[in-house]
Amino acid sequence: MKVSVRLFARQRELAGAARIEVDLPEGATIEDAWAATVSRVPELAAGRPYLRFARNAAYADPATSLADGDEVACISPVAGGSGESPGSSRGRVRHLEITAAPIDGAMLARLHGAVATDADGAVVTFEGRTRETPGTPAPGEEAEAARHAGKRVLALQYEAYEEMALAVLGTICAEIEERFGVRRVAIVHRIGRVPLGEASVAVAVASPHRGAAFDACRYAIDELKGRAPIWKAEQFADGSVWIGEVAREAPGDASRHV
Repeated sequence: MKVSVRLFARQRELAGAARIEVDLPEGATIEDAWAATVSRVPELAAGRPYLRFARNAAYADPATSLADGDEVACISPVAGGSGESPGSSRGRVRHLEITAAPIDGAMLARLHGAVATDADGAVVTFEGRTRETPGTPAPGEEAEAARHAGKRVLALQYEAYEEMALAVLGTICAEIEERFGVRRVAIVHRIGRVPLGEASVAVAVASPHRGAAFDACRYAIDELKGRAPIWKAEQFADGSVWIGEVAREAPGDASRHV
């Protein structure tokens, strides 16, 4: 059977391709697909301890069996959809978007307008921007990060597994509704190059009460950063470094969100 293996961020760079097609026997697993990929690109092997996998755009255990035509995504450490997936039902709003367009004042005003109603006493927004100081390098990027130590970050470069990222954001919105009773959420994440001082992500939530709005907004950005398959590289004048941590498949420490 034929299986398509998708690679992102550092793995994509090492392989020199975003997608590798592998032939596998019936009953093969995600781990078998990874092994077949490594046999083609041995440089990928060192990254295995830091990977999570997805089958057909949903997180899956490496022991999951595959079928002909399946897609396996190798989720390397994430930085944490073009399309828009708004939905509304009895006051619920979920505006989820990944875009190459700038997240500017007009965009923020649009998000505010999308979530706020006359029933809301609080609208909380978060805007994540490119800063000049570097972050924590992804596993395998330590040597390159050391080479750029003390240098100024000029921009961030983002890429995303867009269809899966939007699905993860939708799950996070459902968790926000269950945990905090907040039903109106907008999340927009940028892809491509984001220069210094510009926004890469924006979250807006509306609620009758400020406590729930603050909690929901923080939960949204924390879980997006930890779980959504979105990657970023810090760009310097003479090179770049991938940033991130091993992706989580489930919500993080609940004690931070009470």
